[in-house]
Amino acid sequence: MRVMFMDLARSAQTPADVTRRSLAPDLARGFMLLPIALAHAPAFVSNWDLGPADLNTIAKLVRSLFAENQARAMFVFLFGYALGQLTERQLARGGDWTSIRKLLRRRSLGLIAIGFAHGALLVPLDIVAVYGLTLLLLAPMVRARDSVLWWTSVLTLVPATLVLTWQSVTAQTTAAMGIPMTLAALMAPDYVAHVLAELPFWPLKTAVSTIVVVPAMLPGVWAARRRILDEPERHAAMLSRVTVICMAVSVIGRLPMALQLTGAWTTTMTWTVAGAHAMTGYAGGIGMAAAAGLVSIRIGCDPGRLTAALAALGQRSLTFYLFQSAVWLALFYPFTLDLRDDLGFTASCTVAVALWIVSILLADRMRRAGHRGPAEVLLRQMSYGRSAPVSAPSLSKEKD
Repeated sequence: MRVMFMDLARSAQTPADVTRRSLAPDLARGFMLLPIALAHAPAFVSNWDLGPADLNTIAKLVRSLFAENQARAMFVFLFGYALGQLTERQLARGGDWTSIRKLLRRRSLGLIAIGFAHGALLVPLDIVAVYGLTLLLLAPMVRARDSVLWWTSVLTLVPATLVLTWQSVTAQTTAAMGIPMTLAALMAPDYVAHVLAELPFWPLKTAVSTIVVVPAMLPGVWAARRRILDEPERHAAMLSRVTVICMAVSVIGRLPMALQLTGAWTTTMTWTVAGAHAMTGYAGGIGMAAAAGLVSIRIGCDPGRLTAALAALGQRSLTFYLFQSAVWLALFYPFTLDLRDDLGFTASCTVAVALWIVSILLADRMRRAGHRGPAEVLLRQMSYGRSAPVSAPSLSKEKD
């Protein structure tokens, strides 16, 4: 993958307005919430086999190939890209490294605080605090040399893959022993017990998960330096190669585990199969982000209503990521609607798609009303102080 990108690293850079909001990153973030919802929703239902068997098989195949472990990689890559964008904007406005480092530190602490509230008060599937802790530990990497970014990404890919592989193998092993592998069986009977049950494990889960973030985050920082998604027209050939190669690698590497999950391949889950699924998910996540760049080229400078709505969702991706968790809590927990035993795998995925569509509609309504996402406003105030602007201008001018 590094080889594919190095031709651009040697190319001349042209002046650009780094403060202008770009379409491709927002489209990518808006779409990203769909595979995230698909990855999470089945974890809240008790019986994956409930419902039509054929539809369940198709849903499991799609989720395993394009959402599980891959949605996170896309999320992480775009997080790194946002950090790179933030740094370049501060430099363009005359900021120095001391001021940027303080800004990144405040931003990381804000993410940790929001992530703690998310993981403890909503559902135990938080990644926001993991981002914050990773940024707090690795803020100097934002200005590291390209070679340092790539070598760190490659070297951390091994332990990150081991962590994800261990999680997959453990889940499959416990399921084979008759121990449920979903969150549905672990839900507390009331909200207070739910919060208290998550608090002791939150620090350890957050700390261990930081290694999973690094392999895709640092390529995102690198890509932002070259404005690959900000100026996709300049990099169309490279984006095409990255999309095709990364998605092909992802499908090939993840197909064996997907076939096992659907029952088409009945061999025992192995570390090799689970490891290939986890590792190639990073390639798939980056490939999907690159595909968003190609889509933005086709759209051009005059986005239609649907594009504007999806971009509006991407501009409020943190808010609607938290919104998803609030919906999961409302639908599936014993102290709310308690639908965990009433929906199967396909039904839960259908809920995920419906939730994504509702999120697009709500985000577009917020855009037309001139409202930013409340989570984005909160994070911005934590990062810059209460004097930071919070209004949302037009699509083309709205800032992160």
